Amino acid sequence: MMRDDLMPWIIDALKATGATARDVDVCKYLWAHHELELRRGGDLFYTWQYDVRWAATKLRKNHKLRANKPSEAWHLA
Repeated sequence: MMRDDLMPWIIDALKATGATARDVDVCKYLWAHHELELRRGGDLFYTWQYDVRWAATKLRKNHKLRANKPSEAWHLA
């Protein structure tokens, strides 16, 4: 499992929560729906919450998420 694998999960989490969610709520969703994959992710298991934020930054650069301030909720573009 790699960081890029988290990007579609983030999109799915935001779609499931009405296209907007705080980063912590995205992480809760990912844990609830992908715990097994995360546990089997090797080193990613220990860094996945950081990697989710990295993936969100990449999604913003690819115009999949709207730009926001760190304290704001994430929004699908």
